[in-house]
Amino acid sequence: MRKLIALEINGEPMEIAVEPHSTLLDALRDDAGLTGTKKGCDVGECGSCTILVNGTPMNSCLMLAPEAHGCSLTTIEGVQASPDTVHPVQEQFMRCGAAQCGFCTPGFVVAAKALLDANPQPTRDEIRFAIAGNICRCTGYTKIIEAIERAAADMAGLPMTEVTR
Repeated sequence: MRKLIALEINGEPMEIAVEPHSTLLDALRDDAGLTGTKKGCDVGECGSCTILVNGTPMNSCLMLAPEAHGCSLTTIEGVQASPDTVHPVQEQFMRCGAAQCGFCTPGFVVAAKALLDANPQPTRDEIRFAIAGNICRCTGYTKIIEAIERAAADMAGLPMTEVTR
């Protein structure tokens, strides 16, 4: 029997009917139609399904959908401020070539957004720590870290040379 849950997804109030045993990841993809969040390992190891739950990064494959009742969620679809713009993290991922196959990219972008929301000028070690739960099988992480550093600089209005390493 499906259960109706009320939540906010990407700034929009929604009600969705979910199976009590379904994960939040499956509810987002199958019931809310938001397929940007990727289903990778389905056991919380890869970070492809990272979303923000009340501003905190979470692996949506590890949370049951009914637990999200009353929560505010941000998925990759809600990271950008408007449909006509991209978030600075997304912009720098493109400029730096930080996405190769792209499967892990939504999780990295959401995790990076959470980091920069909490810490606008992170060190390279803080960036590494913030993305430690995300796995990329294509890159060596160098371009991902550089993209996050550059996004931090952009958001602070600093030239890249002034970013703390």
